[in-house]
Amino acid sequence: MSMQSLIETRLREALSPTSLSIIDESHLHAGHAGWREGGETHYRVEITAEAFSGQSRVARHRMVNAALAEAFDRGLHALAMKTHAPGE
Repeated sequence: MSMQSLIETRLREALSPTSLSIIDESHLHAGHAGWREGGETHYRVEITAEAFSGQSRVARHRMVNAALAEAFDRGLHALAMKTHAPGE
């Protein structure tokens, strides 16, 4: 399973998002820390989920990071994220 597929699967399972965008930005980080040949190390995620309602930005990021523990274990180095509750 590709890293992007793993990220999508884990976020859909954990947070049931109504909107999810995942962009591989690894090519922008070539030669930087954590980058490796073949990419799949640096991603940007924008996610909207009811689970974020009433949660702080820090709590939302913790929820995403927890859902992606396996991805980090498999070599995900960096994750930029925008998290939204419906209506935001």
